[in-house]
Amino acid sequence: MTQEGQRRPVKTATTAVAILECLKTDGPQGPTALATELGLAKSTVHRHLKTLEREGFVVPDDDGYRIGLRLLDFGIHARNEHPLYEVARPKVEELAEQTGEKVWCITEEQGRGVHLYGAGGHQSVRTPARDGTQTYLHQIAAGKAILSAFSDERVNEIIDEHGLPAKTTKTITDPDELSTELATIRERGYALNREEIVPKLHAIGVAITDTDGIPVGALSISGPSNRLNDDRLTGDIADLLLGAANEVEINLNFS
Repeated sequence: MTQEGQRRPVKTATTAVAILECLKTDGPQGPTALATELGLAKSTVHRHLKTLEREGFVVPDDDGYRIGLRLLDFGIHARNEHPLYEVARPKVEELAEQTGEKVWCITEEQGRGVHLYGAGGHQSVRTPARDGTQTYLHQIAAGKAILSAFSDERVNEIIDEHGLPAKTTKTITDPDELSTELATIRERGYALNREEIVPKLHAIGVAITDTDGIPVGALSISGPSNRLNDDRLTGDIADLLLGAANEVEINLNFS
């Protein structure tokens, strides 16, 4: 296949994915609403829905079509196949019990952060993140930790592809500012997030790398800013998370 052919997307597959994205974001919809949102002919959307229904990726309900549970099988399989999942999962649960806060294992795929596995402690707060959520790496502590373990060239590639969009007024959106912060993260070993993705939510992240120093993911702990203030984040929580990440790295690299 030529390089041009590799870059050119298959239109039918792109349309099917766009339909699934709409159903995931907006909930059940019928062909008319989907056609309007996607700017496609209703007949085109209808054909795609019938194909997706036949394959189990969407199912009809009273409001139109919704995401089918066959996708759950694909998602669980993808997570279970990731080398970090089984190694990090018990440590995530242990950290959640120790701190009482929300703990995540995040990985990177195609320049985006993916929430691989999370566990909540007895006082953890709810956030929009869930298993499988994708996010911009620069917006979260775990993502910035991952970026800090990449080369400058790779970081610039990610910025060129995905940009630095803001989630809150405190999100870093300037490449030079991000570069300075990544240098600080490399020196101290952990990344901080102070209300950069959710107002009044603080987080800390530590990268997990392979034997060549390439990041395979990160661990993070997040909680309300009144509990996870700077003194606690940079004190006992940082020590706890650095130790946990070190254990995961050893188990991952020498299992």
